[in-house]
Amino acid sequence: MYKQTIAPILSLFASLGTLVCCALPVLFVTLGMGAVLANLISSFPWITILAEYKTHISIFAGSMLLFAIFTFWQGKNFSCPSDPKLARLCVNLRKVNLLILIISANIYIVGFFFSFLAVKII
Repeated sequence: MYKQTIAPILSLFASLGTLVCCALPVLFVTLGMGAVLANLISSFPWITILAEYKTHISIFAGSMLLFAIFTFWQGKNFSCPSDPKLARLCVNLRKVNLLILIISANIYIVGFFFSFLAVKII
């Protein structure tokens, strides 16, 4: 059961990493907010270091997301306990995990788009 809980949360943090390192700087420059980006980099200089490894971060986040989807898909056919309280908790946990996976996938798609595709399109 821990894999079904930890994997979506880790994929969410990994997806947020792609958003912070790669998507936000490209989005700010695209929208003409270079001053905001300069202020962001002066406040958080580690963002430039993360941007150097954007391919590695994107691959890691994508693999974490795929692992989380795989564990969710594998566990969706498991039966919940027969105790009514535990069964309700199990169903609610599955709904929360699905919501976290959907949010993670959307964040990853936005980060991937602005990191790799928007640069070539715009």
